[in-house]
Amino acid sequence: MNFSELPTPCYVIDETRLEQNLKILKGVIDRTGCKILLAQKAFSCYVLYPLCRQYLSGTSSSGLYEARLAKEEFGKENHVFSPAYREDEFAELLNDCDHIIFNSFSQLERFGGRAFSAGKEIGLRLNPQYSTQKGHEIYDPCAKNSRLGITLQNFRGDLLEHVSGFHFHTLCEQNSDALEATVSAVEQQFSPWFSQIKWLNLGGGHHITRPGYDIPRLERCIHHLKDTYHLQIYLEPGEAVALNAGFLVTSVLDTLQNGMPIAILDTSAACHMPDVLEMPYRPPLMDSGLPGEKAITYRLGGPTCLSGDIIGDYSFSAPLKPGDRLIFEDMAIYSMVKNNTFNGMPLPTIVVKEKNGNYRILHKFGYEDFKMRLS
Repeated sequence: MNFSELPTPCYVIDETRLEQNLKILKGVIDRTGCKILLAQKAFSCYVLYPLCRQYLSGTSSSGLYEARLAKEEFGKENHVFSPAYREDEFAELLNDCDHIIFNSFSQLERFGGRAFSAGKEIGLRLNPQYSTQKGHEIYDPCAKNSRLGITLQNFRGDLLEHVSGFHFHTLCEQNSDALEATVSAVEQQFSPWFSQIKWLNLGGGHHITRPGYDIPRLERCIHHLKDTYHLQIYLEPGEAVALNAGFLVTSVLDTLQNGMPIAILDTSAACHMPDVLEMPYRPPLMDSGLPGEKAITYRLGGPTCLSGDIIGDYSFSAPLKPGDRLIFEDMAIYSMVKNNTFNGMPLPTIVVKEKNGNYRILHKFGYEDFKMRLS
């Protein structure tokens, strides 16, 4: 299948670009001895797990279903973290995962014995209360009164008998200078207990595959922790695995005027790219410009009834017309895993662009996918 034959809307994952990212991550693994896990919360296109498995050390999961998916489709190390585990799911988690990370000492006391008896590695999530983010508290695990992680004030060194590692996750789409500062904060607070553990997980939010990312600084941080404390270091990036490795193809349905030109697309910010509204951010759009940069500026919106289903304002060299195709970039991450069928919106088809340039449909959704979720 060629590009012009693709149904819209559709997510397209570029296999070549994905592998380029994986090779960068494997370079970090090879040079430092760290282990890098795929954070499935960002990218869970399991058809491409065999490719990811060639380069990465395993997966991290946020709950039972991700953990099961990783066991079935990835098959290497499988770490799970949840703010609170369910009694009726924990036995299956023990079957699916080899690393269980707890968010509190009460969870450790409740479930830790079973995890230890099952031979699992037990971890604790730390909260160093050191935020390097600005402007989007929704993605800041160290925001005031965060529910994520154990603070120093609530840390109990007397309950570490079966604990083999610590975990922290404080970053979001950041460079390694933010990690370096965070590592220092974690050391100041929690390093007195590092001699009692075997591994340290630095979480995600590392934009390792972004142009300009300071990989040497990242590797210095890893070597420092390994050499100083003799720990196995883990990272669990999600975005870095599939950053700039996918796009969302959409068609113009109609254009109209209301104070400015408006174009209605067959894709929706609310349904197909919810981070646009949650974060919020303006997704990159191929062959477009900032408002006023090119000849004509349009406000792009979706077809749902939500008045705020607005993707953003973009300028173009020529007027848009029904049937025109637009390509939103960097849509392999936090898109397929977060979309929804509000208003009965069809889910975008999932497509892979193979290394030979051919486009292959992985999954085309229909009415039954909408209906089955409702009763």
